[in-house]
Amino acid sequence: MPNQRARPTLRRRRLGGLLRDARNNAKQTLEEAAGRMGWDPTKLSKIETAKAHISAKEIPELMAGYGVTDETLIGALAGLAKDAGKRGWWQTYGDVVAAEYSDYISLEADAETMNIYAPNIIPGLLQTGPYAREVIDATAMIRTPDEIAALVEVRKARQIVLTRPKQPLKLWAVINESALHQRFAGHPALMREQLRHLLDMMDLPNITIQIMALDAAPHPGMVGLFHVVHFPTPWPTVVHLENIMGSTFAEGLAVAKVYEDAFDRVVAAALPADFSRERIKAIMEGNGK
Repeated sequence: MPNQRARPTLRRRRLGGLLRDARNNAKQTLEEAAGRMGWDPTKLSKIETAKAHISAKEIPELMAGYGVTDETLIGALAGLAKDAGKRGWWQTYGDVVAAEYSDYISLEADAETMNIYAPNIIPGLLQTGPYAREVIDATAMIRTPDEIAALVEVRKARQIVLTRPKQPLKLWAVINESALHQRFAGHPALMREQLRHLLDMMDLPNITIQIMALDAAPHPGMVGLFHVVHFPTPWPTVVHLENIMGSTFAEGLAVAKVYEDAFDRVVAAALPADFSRERIKAIMEGNGK
């Protein structure tokens, strides 16, 4: 499927951007770099703009021409080249998983740590199945019942990153207290089960959950939901923003720094983890403010 391979996935965009940076740092033109590889300049341009594939075997020669000798970096680039077009488990769901959502799931799969501020909803990685179904049903405006069921399956399957045997994702989530008071008509026990699940997840060493109290001081998270996703070296941080129409990704050191600083301020304004646990318990028992 040539068109599918050429789709500018997030992985391929990240690879192309790093290859372009390496060429620019070496002060080489497209024509010079491509000529050394025996390529047409158009091919290298398409690789750098995520519109064409580069094989893992071609990475060392390309980087050598740029004077790059860092074996860790070269190995990481080759690994990403190998995986850039790789089909993930989520792609078995076909069109139910939109391109942007597929990119986001691949981010989770590759990530080392993730920081989330959630103003109105429990983050997807921390949702129970029943809670996920209610939320997806309410927000997936044009989905059929079968598609909603599939999206619930996908959301639950994503959570394996938190308990995978090798290097589980380190998650730090700050959740606004208002999200904990959500009620679902006809399902009186649903939210209690969701809160119990949050408490259970807080027991995992790789998960930190804080609650932003209703009377918290103003903070950057008041603008809305955001995810700051960190990767092992050399991959740059990616910021994920979400709204009712889908997802957007913000990349670049300057953008990442703004959101990293914003998350630090959010953390400072939220209840400490121990107090957050007690607030969740109180709300679960019906004694929350």
